[in-house]
Amino acid sequence: MDLEYAGYAEELEEGAQQLGVVLSDNQRDQLLAYLALLSKWNKAYNLTAVRDTAEMVSRHLLDSLSVVPHVQPGGSRWLDVGSGGGMPGIPLAILFPERHFTLLDSNGKKTRFLTQVKLELKLANLEVVHSRVEQFKLAQPFNGITSRAFSSLEDFTSWTRHLGDLDSCWLAMKGIQPDDELQALPVDFQLERCVVLKVPGCQGQRHLLILRRTS
Repeated sequence: MDLEYAGYAEELEEGAQQLGVVLSDNQRDQLLAYLALLSKWNKAYNLTAVRDTAEMVSRHLLDSLSVVPHVQPGGSRWLDVGSGGGMPGIPLAILFPERHFTLLDSNGKKTRFLTQVKLELKLANLEVVHSRVEQFKLAQPFNGITSRAFSSLEDFTSWTRHLGDLDSCWLAMKGIQPDDELQALPVDFQLERCVVLKVPGCQGQRHLLILRRTS
């Protein structure tokens, strides 16, 4: 573990406990190593508007971990769309080493960063794809598809419809509950549940929208 970032271990562990997430020592160290890479690469690659490393613990790491209970019952193959700096895909890949996570982004700088994280953290269950989501094709549907501040719900579901099926779940991480966006959902999607996420250290509202295809 990078000693410069070891000081954030307690905040990370306490926050995870509040979310009901148990971290092994190795998972904690991997998350802190990811934090170190995100903080350092952000200076040149502009991966996130959050510049303060301490703020990244709550705004990025704990925010990503807040959806763990809703990934828990899911299948083995997950897609993180518009992954950007790797949230929530990388923390989820660290938490679920037995599952496979594909991180997709159309920005080459961001996918180079994600590839570096995969190599340095030795995340064998992680695949990085540089592509627009509409052009990404796969023979087998994903069990789950996540997004965090990626686009409107209408675009998120429309652009990824071909990557899931009736058994897949779509997890959209949002700030305030997007009632207008829900009204614009495509007719073949429905809201299964809206979950209020209480992220330690985050002041603003956080919601997780769990969506399913109906046809």
